[in-house]
Amino acid sequence: MQLGLIGLGKMGFNMRERLRRAGHEVIGYDRNPQVSDVADLAALKSALTAPRAVWVMVPAGEPTRQTVQELGELLEPGDVVVDGGNSYYKDDEANAVLLDAKGIGYVDCGVSGGIWGLANGYGLMCGGSAANVERLLPIFDALRPDGPRDEGFVHAGEVGAGHYAKMVHNGIEYGLMHAYAEGWELLEAKDLITDVHGCFKAWTRGTVVRSWLLDLLVKALEETPHLAGIDEFTPDSGEGRWTLMEAIDNAVPMPVLAAALFARFGSRQEDSPAMQMVSALRGQFGGHEVAKKNEKEDVNHAARPKASHGGGRADAGPTSDPAATSGPGATN
Repeated sequence: MQLGLIGLGKMGFNMRERLRRAGHEVIGYDRNPQVSDVADLAALKSALTAPRAVWVMVPAGEPTRQTVQELGELLEPGDVVVDGGNSYYKDDEANAVLLDAKGIGYVDCGVSGGIWGLANGYGLMCGGSAANVERLLPIFDALRPDGPRDEGFVHAGEVGAGHYAKMVHNGIEYGLMHAYAEGWELLEAKDLITDVHGCFKAWTRGTVVRSWLLDLLVKALEETPHLAGIDEFTPDSGEGRWTLMEAIDNAVPMPVLAAALFARFGSRQEDSPAMQMVSALRGQFGGHEVAKKNEKEDVNHAARPKASHGGGRADAGPTSDPAATSGPGATN
């Protein structure tokens, strides 16, 4: 099958290669001429045979909206557009209406697999009409992992359903990642545990917490022991927020996602204004000593080298100095 692919970044580039290996003709366009097969969108249209299928793989939001609008002006009735980025599902309806007025089909497709998709395949969640999804099945089958189709692909519903499913998928991902991260921090904090990396590696087979994310965690610890030098700053690309907004709208309790998302927000604050106030209030009502910047002890033992790792810690356990527990993060 022939496909136009717009956006040849980390995922789009590998998707083009996977499709070509499966025997499909893929003509890619990217603003970077070093990876692009054509000079612009008009040239992409000319290189494709009608009825055309064009897959958009650009950043969510305005870049995607602008690309879809341009395609609406260029393409012809009978063509179909796939948005494979991490778009907000409510944007899909507007895109579909715009293209439908011109006789152009629209499918939204959530794509999971990251940089590993070239070798392992991509998990695909699609939304759109049955006819449009059926038409694109050869492409979906080439991109998804080997094995039964329903273990790597789903037609989740009408337009918007694919991105909604991917949104929830990413919300779950936030929670899983944070659970592993909390476990890692606790193991690092305890001198009794001398092989943190080995603990996680031992969990990768046979245990109920095994997963691909756990495999990647083990890989990260192998590449950067104890995560030395890695900054805590953690961005979010939007899906976690959107999932939590949907949870509120539908009265679905999602405390795990909420905690994981807010922890990401916290990672971007060099100093937490809220926790500064908590510390000040503890000093007011309880007479607790309030630690000043650059004076407080580090009460997180995971941040210090284990004694068995060389160098040792300042102490082997929790401090008994009440002043050392009066700073940010302490409890009453």
